[in-house]
Order: sequence, then structure tokens, then C-alpha cells
Amino acid sequence: MRTTKVSFDGIIKEVSLALGPEAWVDDYVLVHAGAAISTIDHKEAARTFDLLKQMGELADLEDDNFQNFRL
Repeated sequence: MRTTKVSFDGIIKEVSLALGPEAWVDDYVLVHAGAAISTIDHKEAARTFDLLKQMGELADLEDDNFQNFRL
């Protein structure tokens, strides 16, 4: 199974690439349940991350929940 380490706003996690997104270094992807499910552009990643910050959801990163990340 293909995996990679990613940075969630500085918190490093290992995620699966088994679901198929063609992701490369510096790409942004959407992660759900520990697996990258799609690539997204920088604007969408920034918008989503800002919304998660506003909602107070970034604390979940330490609990292995899902957010946008950058390889």
C-alpha cells in the first residue's frame, strides 16, 4: 500500500495513497479517515483550512481526524 507523510499545518501524519489520487510533493489533497481521496488546488485548500480554523476543528489533527494537507 502506498503511503506518505504529510504536514497538517506543521503536524506530520502518515496517510494512505491507496485510493488513487496522483499526488506529488507540494500538492494539496483532501484526506478522509487517513486516506487521501482527491487532489485540490491551492485556493480551495486555503479556503477550507481557513474555515476549519474558524470552526475550531484543527485541534482534531492530534486525534487523527481529517483535514486538507500538503505533501
